[in-house]
Amino acid sequence: MKIQYGLISADSHIALDRDAFTKRLSKAVWGDRIPQVVETTEKDKPVERWIVNGRIRRRAVCNCPAAMDGPMPRNKYPDRWEEVPRKAYVPQERLKALDEDRIDAEVLFPNDPGGFYDYGDPAFELACVQAYNDALSEWHDESDRFIPLAMVPLLGDTEARVAEVKRAVSKGHRGIVMLAEPSSTVRGFKHISDPYWYPLWAICEELGVPVHIHASAGLGDKLNVPRWEGYTPRQFHSAFTVPCGAWPAQLVPNLIFSGVLGRFPRLKWVFAETGIGSINYVREACDYEWERRRLWTEGFLQRPSEIVTRQIFVNFWFERSGIQMRHAIGIDNIMWESDYPHISSTYPQSWDFVLRTVEGVPAEEQKKMLWENAARLYGIM
Repeated sequence: MKIQYGLISADSHIALDRDAFTKRLSKAVWGDRIPQVVETTEKDKPVERWIVNGRIRRRAVCNCPAAMDGPMPRNKYPDRWEEVPRKAYVPQERLKALDEDRIDAEVLFPNDPGGFYDYGDPAFELACVQAYNDALSEWHDESDRFIPLAMVPLLGDTEARVAEVKRAVSKGHRGIVMLAEPSSTVRGFKHISDPYWYPLWAICEELGVPVHIHASAGLGDKLNVPRWEGYTPRQFHSAFTVPCGAWPAQLVPNLIFSGVLGRFPRLKWVFAETGIGSINYVREACDYEWERRRLWTEGFLQRPSEIVTRQIFVNFWFERSGIQMRHAIGIDNIMWESDYPHISSTYPQSWDFVLRTVEGVPAEEQKKMLWENAARLYGIM
């Protein structure tokens, strides 16, 4: 891939076409359970929504407010598919949005509809996950500027999970997306530290693809202050989003002290849409606990901060205070993100935010954080 602009987004979101699942899943087998966009009514108004397994999944037909043009302001979401901009879901049009924002490439996280494990049917989940991964791999076929991340089936057996990771990587996927703590998200799932998941970490380590934890990764309602009824929708979204910066401080120590990172030392973990400021606290606090509790006597021979440097990557998009601490965090562990086409995206003024955020940072360090680290991690250089 040719670097033209010197900027890679390590966290953007795919918006699949409305027929992504209907044209890939058998109607004879799955019928109306297939994820699809249907018309429904809300507050006596006809709207369109994603429906999965017969259930409405989202309040918007597409989470793409940053891509909206014309009279609809950014704080609105499209109610009908005809309102969804083509640059949100058509690969060649999306490339135009990348050029408009002067971004070379973007790592693609899931968007709508998702949550296929919610229905308790391993076969249905696997079929939906494979359809999603196939649709996303076709974006990569369209252009290597799209860096796809695979969903992983969680309900089925270990062999099916490992097989899907292998299949997805063979089709161009450069990593997987994982729940932050499965047992807190779905009853019956094993804790993320449990050896049950070791085969998943082992195949990702073997194939050289990182594991991605995005924002709360399923834990938002469990870690946030309960929603106050007095919030407007925009106020609540802000109150929900800002605490994302605290989640690595809760999740990274678990990966360290459970021994997962030490058992799989070549496996990289990416924390997206959580900012970078909390990682310094994580490094120092884990070292402090390791020293005070003499955890080397329990087999933890390496300092936690060294493990973080070796395996943890974090993303920023506006956080000047975090950039000021970049050397403590690790200049090779930081990547930039745009979050397109979500409401918090820097599009189409990404370079304005970039220049403001990295002002005064030496050019070689800027280059690492803005594109080289991502290019290295995802094997595109």
